[in-house]
Amino acid sequence: MSTTPVAAPAPGRSAVRTLLRLWPYVRPVRARLSAAAFVAVVASCLGLVIPLVLKWMVDGPVTHRDPAGVWLGALFLLLLGIAEALLFGLRRWLVARPLSRVEADLRADLFGRAQRLPVAFHDRWSSGQLLSRATTDLMLLRMFLAFPLTFLLVNGVTILVGVGIMLLQDWTLGLVILVPAVPVMVMCLVFEKRYAAVARLAQDQVGDLTTVVEESVLGIRIIKGFGRHRSQARAFRELSGTLRSTELRKARLLAAIWGVIVTLPELAIGAALVLGSVRVADGDLSAGTLVAFLSTALALRWPVDSIGFLLAMCQEAATATERYFEVLDERPESAGGERTRAPESGREARGLRFHGVRFRYPDAPPGSPPVLDGIDLHIRPGESMALVGATGSGKTTLTALVPRLHETTEGRITLDGEDITALSREELRTRVAVAFEEPTLFSATVGENVLMGADGGAGAAELERALGVAQADFVRALPQGAGTQVGEQGLSLSGGQRQRLALARAVVGRPRFLILDDPLSALDVHTEAAVEAALREVLADTTALIVAHRPSTVLLADRVALLSGGRIAAVGTHHELLRTHPEYAYLMSGGDDHGDGPPPAVGAGETEGDR
Repeated sequence: MSTTPVAAPAPGRSAVRTLLRLWPYVRPVRARLSAAAFVAVVASCLGLVIPLVLKWMVDGPVTHRDPAGVWLGALFLLLLGIAEALLFGLRRWLVARPLSRVEADLRADLFGRAQRLPVAFHDRWSSGQLLSRATTDLMLLRMFLAFPLTFLLVNGVTILVGVGIMLLQDWTLGLVILVPAVPVMVMCLVFEKRYAAVARLAQDQVGDLTTVVEESVLGIRIIKGFGRHRSQARAFRELSGTLRSTELRKARLLAAIWGVIVTLPELAIGAALVLGSVRVADGDLSAGTLVAFLSTALALRWPVDSIGFLLAMCQEAATATERYFEVLDERPESAGGERTRAPESGREARGLRFHGVRFRYPDAPPGSPPVLDGIDLHIRPGESMALVGATGSGKTTLTALVPRLHETTEGRITLDGEDITALSREELRTRVAVAFEEPTLFSATVGENVLMGADGGAGAAELERALGVAQADFVRALPQGAGTQVGEQGLSLSGGQRQRLALARAVVGRPRFLILDDPLSALDVHTEAAVEAALREVLADTTALIVAHRPSTVLLADRVALLSGGRIAAVGTHHELLRTHPEYAYLMSGGDDHGDGPPPAVGAGETEGDR
């Protein structure tokens, strides 16, 4: 169900190289993490001293029946146990704060990059995939840095030291213990490759499942209104069942590697016990040495047994790192100023102007016609121009090019003679305000939603003015007025109320250029008339491009541009186009809205949709 482009692990992918990409985040806290690793190594090696104390006790005080020596040995063992516990507690304390900082930095960078990525990226990626990267994947990375990263080192050092101790005690028994090493290593290599692919699949499926949950919550009114809760539940169960199957595959792989890792060393310890017992009986080996050897071998059981799930956690962390950097590696919107073209001179250059603009969506099939092809249009300073066209003709796409929500494929757009690509995006978007047909509100107060359209200096007076222009008198009737929380997506408000707040947000900053994408479509006739009357005062001092579908909205504008076939087919006043252009007359009669028949000309851009 996801449209997000996901990828399996690349052939020959190295988990180590992938995880090394986290180094810039770990570098600032490397001192504490290194100290934590050193403390853990010391604590683990202390555990290997215990078998040596046991050897001394068995061959010394126990053999010679010396109670004082036994008590002394017990005291040593107690002190070693306390020291080991304290050191592991110290390791936990050392890593807690720096790892929370690393996770916070990772999350902040991911959110910041998502905000800077172009609209085309968000068109391709489902929000659930982004959410899963910001939650599940970052949790896996924090767990990796807190546990596997340290204990792969700790357990590796512990195993090497332990094997060295066993070989020094008795090299014959040591070789018996080492017999399983080769098959275990081979199994680990096979496991790593298989588990990486399944881990990636599972994490992508979590993203798909997150998307379904999010869409079901946001679209709960549609689901209930059409009685589709059963189909949504069925879709969720299917995805959940698929994820369950993938998780079971992971569990089977982990069970297989763990079975090998646990069984072979246990068989080796059993063989060493039998051989050692025979040698003790023959007098070739002291009982204390056998006890110390077996105690060391048993002390190494945890470091050896943990290899399986530590490798699994490393693979999941490597996959999470891949998924994380898939977003960070996307090219963000540039800050602007790519071109240094000098402003054009002359009055005709001022205002908003499109110069031979062509546009094709980046994901359009090869050879498909462009949505916009050779757009030449000039909106004079202080002029309002209505943009009219059939559904799917590319009106919304054209308006999205002005604030650079999309980039032109060819041609350029100028504001007062200055190429918009020569402006920083921040500066451009302070000059151009936009109100979309589908208004989006955030989980904030009414006032905060409206004042998003102004700079930090806007206050109560600007807010009241903007609400007045948008005829948003309903705000006064809300429980806390403009301080009322509107809830997620503003769904506690009606469509017309949300649209009026979006319009207020567009005009609150007194922008020089205003882009309105059919801003009155959800309003009743009387409210629309009141808003239009207030808008005329705003438009008198603003250069505006207004997407319009109804004659009442068209009449707000000084002139009208007809968009057809990806081109500007005609420009003139409303009455001129009604007399001279049949397609315009057809659109204004409501034929496009009601399906009374095909319009005289069908735009080439209709195949792309009016995104």
